Amino acid sequence: MSHQAPIAYAHQEAPTRSHRSVEYDLLAQITRRLHSAWSNRETDFPGLVRAVTDNLQLWSALAADVALPGNNLPAALRARLFYLYEFASRHSRSVLDGKASVAVLTEINTAVMRGLRGAGGTT
Repeated sequence: MSHQAPIAYAHQEAPTRSHRSVEYDLLAQITRRLHSAWSNRETDFPGLVRAVTDNLQLWSALAADVALPGNNLPAALRARLFYLYEFASRHSRSVLDGKASVAVLTEINTAVMRGLRGAGGTT
């Protein structure tokens, strides 16, 4: 990424933020959207599709990051995060097929957010 390219998910008014902080905020935002979209699924199925797709895109980006050779996370944590991406991918298809709820996706996101804040979980 060039120095001139803006980071789409960073607030311009925010001072330099850590990657953990940005990841936490993205997970929190998407988790709220998943919860809201699930509540409104009967009247706004496209909103549910968008929320599930955005969650999966975030997990795909996280999986790509942990798969990079230069990633400094411990190998076991990288493997667990990649597994969570694979699980989220399969479960997202079940949600969109009407066979599952978003509850487990929001639980996973919340657990990772706790880990990012250092409150236990996957770290």
